[in-house]
Amino acid sequence: MPTQVNRRWLIAKPLEGILSEANFRWAESPVPKVGEGQFLVHNRWLSVDPTQALLLRAGDPPGSAVPIGESPWSLAVSEVVESRHPDFSPGDIVHGEMTWEDYSLTDGTGFNPAFRVPDGVPLNWAAGALGLTGLVAYFGVHEVAQPTAGETFVISGAAGGVGSIASQLANIYGLRVIGIAGSPAKCDWLLKEAGVDAVINYHQEDVGRRLTELSPDGIDIFFDTVGGPILEIALERLRTGGRVVLCGITSQYLANSPTPGPANLVQLIMVHGRMEGFLGRDFIPRRTEAFEALLPLLRSGRLQSKEDVLVGLKEAPKGLARLLSGENVGKQLVRVDDPPGT
Repeated sequence: MPTQVNRRWLIAKPLEGILSEANFRWAESPVPKVGEGQFLVHNRWLSVDPTQALLLRAGDPPGSAVPIGESPWSLAVSEVVESRHPDFSPGDIVHGEMTWEDYSLTDGTGFNPAFRVPDGVPLNWAAGALGLTGLVAYFGVHEVAQPTAGETFVISGAAGGVGSIASQLANIYGLRVIGIAGSPAKCDWLLKEAGVDAVINYHQEDVGRRLTELSPDGIDIFFDTVGGPILEIALERLRTGGRVVLCGITSQYLANSPTPGPANLVQLIMVHGRMEGFLGRDFIPRRTEAFEALLPLLRSGRLQSKEDVLVGLKEAPKGLARLLSGENVGKQLVRVDDPPGT
């Protein structure tokens, strides 16, 4: 049984505009007691994801925000320390919905039900490339995009959590990959380590002109994790039978009002194109399929788990702020254990 106090982050005020540590309050409380059908975990790794910003916006959509004074939640990889649940035992490593604290009490349910991480799987992989991030990338490329080797695949947010996996999978599947990212460091990683064929730095280059140069015959698949004007640019260049995969809209999570949508959707009609959105939760019942497909690629080195890791529970707000500002390269993670000397 843990005897320590439970360190926690609580919501201090709703998100309005730029996120900062002022949106949170550090607190300590007793470690919760385990009831029937519950189990207590020591959180080891927190997954930081863009959609967490939506949980901090008061009433947007109504009833979705984490209440003031409550702890924000994350998908996490954790160790069971006490259990009164028939399916989980002390020592099990689990992936599930937990909150920003040292110890979380759960019954294992939720939109992402808890599951045991197989022995031998690195915990950082379980939190990122083999968690919901990897599941979204795998099914978004493999199933929603329906790729054929040799096609041109363009992806926004290419060096983010989902994008870094999806970019590599597209390359592994024999596609010609053009990654769009927002910094020299991200573009360098995409070219030198992720194996993409070309990159566009949207902060420094004209995306439309560069896409025309890099894909003069048009694009077959646009995998969009960002939304905004780049979606309209990609639609203009879609080839016959082209597909647009709508995975996320990170450019709009902090917007105070709805942003204009693409004005050229008629292009889908003209090229017999298809635009499809999806959510990671759609594929949670099939996560074993993604796990079994991705794990051998990771172990062989064909797929790199690019991670941006902050160490210590106190870094969690900074991790979300980094993610929303685009500072992270790869999957943003927080290792809950405090760094040495603290």
